[in-house]
Amino acid sequence: MKGNTVPAPARNRRMTRLSRALGIALTPKAEKYFERRPYPPGEHGRARRRNDSDYSVRLKEKQRLRAQYGIREAQMLKTYKEANRLPGLTGETMVELLEMRLDALVLRSGFARTMAQARQFVVHRHITVDGQRVDRPSFRVKEGQTIQVHERSASMDPFQVAAAGGHKDVLPATPGYLNVNLEGLQATLLRAPKREEVPITCDVQLVVEFYSR
Repeated sequence: MKGNTVPAPARNRRMTRLSRALGIALTPKAEKYFERRPYPPGEHGRARRRNDSDYSVRLKEKQRLRAQYGIREAQMLKTYKEANRLPGLTGETMVELLEMRLDALVLRSGFARTMAQARQFVVHRHITVDGQRVDRPSFRVKEGQTIQVHERSASMDPFQVAAAGGHKDVLPATPGYLNVNLEGLQATLLRAPKREEVPITCDVQLVVEFYSR
């Protein structure tokens, strides 16, 4: 399987630096590094900072949410606008929509170790939805649909590791909106996720306030 265009060491350093800047661990490696250096990067990282402005607090929370899903700003804004049109609380609806992305569900199902790896699996056409290959990470899975590693890909090392439960040490427990057959590398979206079930760190109301300013 072809790798990401960004070399792994450089990608890991970038994600670790971003994790420290945002105050959350975005990858397992970043989490280990973050435990040793739980402060922002740079020579002034240890220094006590002045109180942030309301704008900077909201901006940081928006960046946190975007980083955890690994999406572009245009995708975030589009999701916010859609959530704002739907009934219910905009922030919670926004997270629910993001969580139904195919790459997010590949990660939650335990088929990948990080969101970046999940996205790579989708782009490289290793994942199917109801038996059809899908190569768009942003593809929104519907209730009742089944995602699965393609039979021709299932024998590859990364998926054999996943099927053996190799990512359980770094991933949260399987959320209740998924029915996962890990050995079969198959998962079904039972229903729409609820905000409190989604394993992300974010004050979604601050994100809404950022976009509605």
